[in-house]
Amino acid sequence: MFRTLLLFFCIWLSNLFSTPILVGIAGGTGSGKTTLAERIKEAFPEDSILINQDCYYKDLSHLSFDERAKMNFDHPSSLDFSLLCEHLIELKSGRSIQRPVYNFHTHRRESSMQLVEPAHLIIAEGILLLAVPEIRKLFDLKIFVDTDDDIRVLRRIERDMKERSRDFDSVKTQYISSVKPMHDAFVEPSKQYADVIVPEGGYNQIALSLILAKLKADLSNKPALE
Repeated sequence: MFRTLLLFFCIWLSNLFSTPILVGIAGGTGSGKTTLAERIKEAFPEDSILINQDCYYKDLSHLSFDERAKMNFDHPSSLDFSLLCEHLIELKSGRSIQRPVYNFHTHRRESSMQLVEPAHLIIAEGILLLAVPEIRKLFDLKIFVDTDDDIRVLRRIERDMKERSRDFDSVKTQYISSVKPMHDAFVEPSKQYADVIVPEGGYNQIALSLILAKLKADLSNKPALE
């Protein structure tokens, strides 16, 4: 009896130490969550991967371009959270995935996929990650990046005009009609589920140092992935 219990304990302990750490980083648009995620990944270049929620927008190729452009991309229904959940579970189980590639200029998925191999540290970032229960429960560490609205909207305008082929009027219209209402309805309330709230995201050096110290300690117990 004792040997049986000892065997089960050893198996449990082995699984505990070999399971990757999954970190979820949420926050409003332009809050600095992507910067924080990238800074964490840079600190563990050989042991981490980064999964962006935005890669999991639903494919809208069946709609015309004008119809696609008018969609509410800030509502949870615009994202394929079932696939994201499946992929996070696969990665946490030590298996690779074929991640979708989303084109923000055409508002549709590319035909190609990107192979993502598992790692000891899995970092996921996106505005709605803590707002969806089936996604939220997967994270070992939940972080919410909290930044003033005026800073966020300026960063959003700059990003969309530089990186996503948008003009100022379209960015302004989208922010007023969907981004701000969806932030108030889904993103901001999800802050209550965070383990850590970080003002200014990756620009907060003290918070970043504390997060890295914890992750470094946790990762020091992980054996090499086969």
